[in-house]
Amino acid sequence: MIKNVMFVAGTHGNETSGIQLIRNWQRNGCPYKYSTFELSTMLANEEAIVRNVRFVDEDLNRQFSLPKLANPELTLESQLAIDINARIGPKGESQYDLVVDIHNTTSHMGATLILPSSAPFYVSMARFVKQVLPEANILVEDEIPYEEHPYLCTLGKYGVMIEVGGQPQSVLREDVYQLTTLLAGTLVAFCESYNSNELSELAPCQAYRFIENIHFPLDSDGQRIAMIHHQLQDKDFVPLLPGQPIFKCFDGTEKVWEGNTEVYPHFINEAAYSKQHVAFATADSCLL
Repeated sequence: MIKNVMFVAGTHGNETSGIQLIRNWQRNGCPYKYSTFELSTMLANEEAIVRNVRFVDEDLNRQFSLPKLANPELTLESQLAIDINARIGPKGESQYDLVVDIHNTTSHMGATLILPSSAPFYVSMARFVKQVLPEANILVEDEIPYEEHPYLCTLGKYGVMIEVGGQPQSVLREDVYQLTTLLAGTLVAFCESYNSNELSELAPCQAYRFIENIHFPLDSDGQRIAMIHHQLQDKDFVPLLPGQPIFKCFDGTEKVWEGNTEVYPHFINEAAYSKQHVAFATADSCLL
């Protein structure tokens, strides 16, 4: 039974769709019908929202592993994580059955639901979302156990992330906002259906399982020698085949995908990952 649900936005202060959605829900109430659970909302990093930046000192969405929570640093986000853990956690013994953390990406990922586990609850959620919103992408990040993820959403007994793009940082696009609202509303409907035991007949659905991050090639000084190839740009969740170009080097040459099988790139040219020189992530296709 899902009794308490928390919708969070502003974990990154310049991802505006979720921030606006939560503000609208706080002002006018959630527009979707529900009666079997309590719904709460929160803006996570209000200082970053005011400053219109992703974070002030360090990424808040990487502060919620158990070691980080046990050994906080003297940064705004580390201390904020302790406060949020006390408010909606504590992690492993949460006050909330489900935490939904809403994000934007500069990549053209459409409406994407990120599942940090493939336990039966998440499989049911994925199938429900694909039935209601067939254009949604389901991304599974179960490469480590749920409790080891550093994400804010893992403060809940269950936790997921909404990731919608492409949208530039600090910009609000109407189409991206509407997709965000649709996916959030679908999760509200899922909780109602889950509590009413109406999910037994859902068909398996296509999903993508995270493999690894791919980095830009660098020279000996740590400077990039290439950019995302135009044939890959904006092709999130489109199959990438061996031999297809992925980087255009500044000397005019190309680098191709050297994997042995097709993969599904996503977070292609994500602005927030630029400091880490992450070019894109890869995933396998799977059924849930």
